[in-house]
Amino acid sequence: MPVDVNLMLGGEAGQGVQAAGYVMAKALARGGYHIFADQDYESRVRGGHNFFRIRAADREVGAISEALDVLLDFNGESIDLHKKELADKGVVVFDKDKVKNIDGSINHFGVPLEQLAEDAAKNKIMSNVVALGVTMSLLNYDLDLLGNVVSEHFGAGDAGKANVAAATAGYQYARANFKGDFIKHLSPTGRSKRMLLDGNQAIALGAMAAGCKFVAAYPMTPSTSIMEYMAAKADDFDLVVVQPEDEIAAINMIIGAAFAGVRAMTVTSGGGFCLMVEGLGLAGMTETPIVVVDGQRAGPAIGLPTRTEQGDLEFVLHASHGDFPRVVLAPATIQDAFWITVKAFNLAEEYQLPVIILSDQYLASSYATVETFDLSRVEIKRGQLLPESEIAKSGEYRRYEITPSGISPRALPLQQRALVVSDSDEHDQEGHLIEDAETRTAMMLKRLRKLEGLRKEIAEPRIYGPAQAEMTLIGWGSTYGALKEAVDLSNRDGLKVNLVHLNEIWPFPAEAVTQALQGTKIRYAVENNATAQLAHLLRAETGYQVTGKILKFDGHPFSPGDIVRELKKEVA
Repeated sequence: MPVDVNLMLGGEAGQGVQAAGYVMAKALARGGYHIFADQDYESRVRGGHNFFRIRAADREVGAISEALDVLLDFNGESIDLHKKELADKGVVVFDKDKVKNIDGSINHFGVPLEQLAEDAAKNKIMSNVVALGVTMSLLNYDLDLLGNVVSEHFGAGDAGKANVAAATAGYQYARANFKGDFIKHLSPTGRSKRMLLDGNQAIALGAMAAGCKFVAAYPMTPSTSIMEYMAAKADDFDLVVVQPEDEIAAINMIIGAAFAGVRAMTVTSGGGFCLMVEGLGLAGMTETPIVVVDGQRAGPAIGLPTRTEQGDLEFVLHASHGDFPRVVLAPATIQDAFWITVKAFNLAEEYQLPVIILSDQYLASSYATVETFDLSRVEIKRGQLLPESEIAKSGEYRRYEITPSGISPRALPLQQRALVVSDSDEHDQEGHLIEDAETRTAMMLKRLRKLEGLRKEIAEPRIYGPAQAEMTLIGWGSTYGALKEAVDLSNRDGLKVNLVHLNEIWPFPAEAVTQALQGTKIRYAVENNATAQLAHLLRAETGYQVTGKILKFDGHPFSPGDIVRELKKEVA
């Protein structure tokens, strides 16, 4: 029988919910389990309701399951908010000295969490780690694996030792006192070397593997941790990470760095991207290769700062005035986030244009176990970057030389024998500004010809499920894991469903999508936005219309169960 266990830690901001969740997820990963975890937190420093969900399985999983096997309550509130999500025989663990009047209909285990922390570690704040020990005991898991991760996280000093003592106290208390009915055991299957990464860490690692050497960004949830991660690694990887005064400065700084030949990136969210739009156009006109990460969150304006949405697709496709080529990529998984970032830097330089990575809050803050990235597969493609020897042979250098591909050989400003002239006005092949109609037309067509080559670079959509399905789900970006599992669940329940999913969106792979949808009669767009933005694009680029929409725009991600329930309503 497949192993599949779902845990939730719930409490207030400031109670260590996220840190404890990460430690538990890492301890379970070390024991050989595949992990998917996500976090939900409010936009405040203290208070509010936060939770961290962990799914541990003996196979790869890409989404959270809704049925909780263990709910750890740190403040009493989580019981009321989440007891309906408990699976059959699921257990609630809470501090019995603080929470009274427990609903007798639920399977509960009261533990003196703060008292145990005070007794074992002389600090009641470590009650969250006591709760981890309790959970490991309920799961019949190896306490040493938890202890090792706790020591790594809190250090080998007094703090680390105290936290290990707290975890041990919880473990021993549960062994001696739990008399309930709980059968979900997780014996370690062996030591695993899989990495536990969130989406932002994967993007940061992808950028560093791709040779990014300059990051300028203004902090904005949910992308800030990309900048923080890369800043922490700056000395090891010869990186420069700058926090300028705002997003306008950030994008213009990376344009300057890229103009000088340095691989450069900025990260932001929708509100910050709004401020970057003029700079995006500058990169388009000057044909400067930049990478921009837009971590989508619910808008407009401040919206829901810590919630997810896929609401920026049509915005980034058309951001800035005028026509110019760009690339839009939308990673589907944590692993995908690494490789798509590598590809983004290569496409930016090969085609000399801006590339936008469209992530979102859900992907940014979700964790998954991934195999170690095979760095031998990473290729650095700098496109037509001219060495000195080639410049010497070519004679007079023209930065915007008109070519059949639209891509002009690129020299850098400090190279000898090449005068690099660039202008945000329309310009001629030498880079000097012009206003005549003939040159304007020629330069526009030159830039747009890049799309012809780019269309061959964009990956085909992923197709999952039976080829002869009665219904096809169509999605993009971070919904992949939930959609893939929803297809499996639907087919198990007798529906014939498959999936067409895009993680590389622009230039739109119209031919491949058309082929994938040939013969389909019932097509549902499944998107985390209110207007089905991909469905609009699908119709514009292929003529196909969806026959139904399953949309969620409340700030929360889809679960597989959400999709299956809505699908069954549609076909009822």
